[in-house]
Amino acid sequence: MTTPFYVSPQQAMADRAEYARKGIARGRGLVVLQYADGIVFVAENPSRALHKVSEIYDRIGFAATGKYNEYENLRIGGVRYADLRGYTYDRADVTARGLANVYAQTLGTIFSSAGEKPYEVELIVAEVGDAPEDDQIYRLPHDGSIIDEHGSVAVGGNADQISAYLDQRHEDGMTLGAALRLAVQALGRDGNGGERPLTGDQLEVAVLDRTRPQRRKFKRVLGRRLAELLEPPADSAGSDAEEPGAEDSGADGSGGKKDTGAKGGDAKGGTDD
Repeated sequence: MTTPFYVSPQQAMADRAEYARKGIARGRGLVVLQYADGIVFVAENPSRALHKVSEIYDRIGFAATGKYNEYENLRIGGVRYADLRGYTYDRADVTARGLANVYAQTLGTIFSSAGEKPYEVELIVAEVGDAPEDDQIYRLPHDGSIIDEHGSVAVGGNADQISAYLDQRHEDGMTLGAALRLAVQALGRDGNGGERPLTGDQLEVAVLDRTRPQRRKFKRVLGRRLAELLEPPADSAGSDAEEPGAEDSGADGSGGKKDTGAKGGDAKGGTDD
């Protein structure tokens, strides 16, 4: 009987982390930015059927990149957790921090388990507050760690370069149009420093808008409204004065309490690329 080949625990975990990072890097980029009236999610995603950005609960949004079937399972689990907690206790007890902790436990358990491969996903959970200083954005890598982000965050392919670009240009109090155009410029940058144009048909955009009178703050930005926001202002005086308007999340035909799609880029359930 031959002796099994020995691999140190440190090397085994390093190999699992490298495997997960390579899978995530093949996914298209996704950015989340704070703006004056809330939080905007911008993902490069030409698919109209597989969603990368979704609603979890009243003030909480979810975004992910990587393997669609894996982060869709996580999204569904998050919706169930939020519904059960809100029904059992109070709707105010459902928070992004609590949801991020649940996701961290799940991802950490899967990553450290020798019986299954690590998830090739990276998540963002965001909650809009009554004021900009109350906004919460959490990034969760494949290993289940939680990073508390402020201002802007990028995940997916070329995330480091996109993050550096956003850090240099993002400002507090930006209008929705200005934040959206900055996100599109960042997503359009390639690894060689060049730029490629992105149109509204290649993007998925949603916001958590604190100014909405409804309890639900999540809505998708679609069609003509998205095209208007992508157009640069005619003058520096600011043609983005009327930013809050956007399509309601129910406008895509879901009509239910929750936005049931999570976006991805691979109809076969593989890594979106």
